[in-house]
Amino acid sequence: MANFDIFDTIERLRESGEAFCVATVLRTADATSAKAGGKAAITRDGQILGHLGGACVQRAVRTSAQRALTCGAPQLICVKPSEKVVTMTDPDGVQTFKSGCPSGGTVDLLVEPYQHAPRLVIFGDGVIAEALAAHGLLAGFRTMVEAGVEAGKDCTRFALDQVDTLGVEQRDFVVVAAQGRNDGVALKAALGTEAARVAMVASRRKADTLTAKLITQGMDPVKVARLKSPAGLNINAIDPHEIALSILAEIVMWRNSDKSTEVSHDEKLA
Repeated sequence: MANFDIFDTIERLRESGEAFCVATVLRTADATSAKAGGKAAITRDGQILGHLGGACVQRAVRTSAQRALTCGAPQLICVKPSEKVVTMTDPDGVQTFKSGCPSGGTVDLLVEPYQHAPRLVIFGDGVIAEALAAHGLLAGFRTMVEAGVEAGKDCTRFALDQVDTLGVEQRDFVVVAAQGRNDGVALKAALGTEAARVAMVASRRKADTLTAKLITQGMDPVKVARLKSPAGLNINAIDPHEIALSILAEIVMWRNSDKSTEVSHDEKLA
């Protein structure tokens, strides 16, 4: 690992747009190859970049990294010899992993997740799409709009035939605000993404008509069932910015409720 710099590695991973974790050795006891202050980055696929110790520590860190990325919260873990383990979770919530390594050492680590902000992908080029893009940027979302939309320079532009290359994940949010211009094409592309939350600026009747046509064309009804229409919370919004605000408020509500569900599920597994 000549010329390896963990901070350069972390910066490179940040720029890649992929989620990852950083593990730091907090304390060691008895013989161990890990040293306090040691750091490593753990990629989504479990690759460890850096040195944290032997195989037992690496297995524990990979498991904790997956858990941290799922719940979005740091994990405190302790890897110790099997004969010294009394309980798998101590009163402070530290997760214990049994080690069979002959060194007999104990290692405490902090595993911290790093995730970029969720994407807000907006289909359409009308005034509501433009207003929603402005609000999305202010709220810290990685905002993506169709090419030609008048939006801030920090927005990422895409064409409808490039949607598959955007890397939309389940935790991202997609809004169709085409308002009569290529509605069906935009909705098909939106529902073809991996986003768990998809909304459309349209009446329920119009959305039902469009989704029924997509199902007839062969789209999986489970994918179609994700659609929420009309988009947004009912705040009696009238102008484009009020409508955009109602949509963003709903997205924030979804995002925070999803986080609460993930944490609750993670606590049950602990």
